[in-house]
Amino acid sequence: GGGDFSNQNGGGGDFSNQNGGGGDFSNQNGGGGDFNNGGGDSSNSNGGVIGSDSDFDGGASQCTCVPYFLCDNGTIVTDGANIIDIREKPEQCVDSLQVCCKAPLDKKSVNVPPPVGRQDNCGHRNEYGVGMRIKGDEHNEAQFGEFPWMIGILQKDNEHFVYKCGGSLIHPQVVLTAAHCVIDQAADTMFARAGEWDTQTKNELYPHQQQVVKSIVIHEKYYRGGLFNDVALLYLDHPFQYTDNVDIICLPQQDELSDSQSCLASGWGKDKFEKEGQYQVILKKVELPMVEHQTCQDKLRTTRLGQYFKLHESFVCAGGIPGRDTCKGDGGSPLVCPVPGKLGKYYQSGIVAWGIGCGNSNPAVYVNVGRFRHWIDSHMNNFNLQSDYDYNNSL
Repeated sequence: GGGDFSNQNGGGGDFSNQNGGGGDFSNQNGGGGDFNNGGGDSSNSNGGVIGSDSDFDGGASQCTCVPYFLCDNGTIVTDGANIIDIREKPEQCVDSLQVCCKAPLDKKSVNVPPPVGRQDNCGHRNEYGVGMRIKGDEHNEAQFGEFPWMIGILQKDNEHFVYKCGGSLIHPQVVLTAAHCVIDQAADTMFARAGEWDTQTKNELYPHQQQVVKSIVIHEKYYRGGLFNDVALLYLDHPFQYTDNVDIICLPQQDELSDSQSCLASGWGKDKFEKEGQYQVILKKVELPMVEHQTCQDKLRTTRLGQYFKLHESFVCAGGIPGRDTCKGDGGSPLVCPVPGKLGKYYQSGIVAWGIGCGNSNPAVYVNVGRFRHWIDSHMNNFNLQSDYDYNNSL
């Protein structure tokens, strides 16, 4: 329909979906950057050796930009010294995970710490990161590997992967996302990327993984006009391998609703709405309170949606705190909440769907994942896959 209530294809008006419009996943420096294709070596883009004779030790040596873990006598520091400050990186090095090193190590000689291994059957948040910890994260950057279930859904555009939406891993071979992100898309043009963090570098300690989408299942009652039942499953051609930065999220029980004030949304979407916003290079997170259904509907009725607006039962709400919100491009990304009584374990309460503007006092609207637990279970059976996303279980 026309007017302020726009459809999922990015029409005008304040009632936005979170699909990210049509642009590439651009970087914070302006240009139309894409998801990095991975691979390649560790040298910087200027040819490796940089600096002048006066830069270091009074001209005693030069330095080379290398991944941070190639600059410490052959071993990874695990006592807290291995902290990367993403806001104070040397100007000589082009990405956030490189350091200027006088005597870089050969990758083969580096003793990368062994994987910790799976901590739980699902929903384990690496609150302090994997293999390193960042500081200077005043813009809500997630730690590397903090949300191992986070998926970037990509489409191939010539030789580049263009960011489409977010998603969550609920099985090594199944991604949960929003229907509006993948409706009318050919499965074999889409890819799921797990373990990603900084989309513009290849230098993370553990690499990302990527799989092609084999089939897409859209909820049979998905209503494009109002985004009702906005849920979809992506069945992948091959399963992801569990690693410290790739794992699955737990799901709620059927019709279970969280009332937590400390839920977390993550994504690479815009930091502000429309033209003022920029897509994010490093995965971001935001802590949000859940908002009761009636309270959310009342709040939304004060907007251009009007006094007769009815919030569909397939939605839940969170946020409503100015400056703290999911935004355009975050569509399909997970909203996760703590499992009561299980420290560090989370289940997915919502999928980013839509909102009125971004970052204002209006709560954002999410797919109510608990409403679709039986639907998800049914399709897992259809895929002939065993589910392991029940938070009552453990390894």
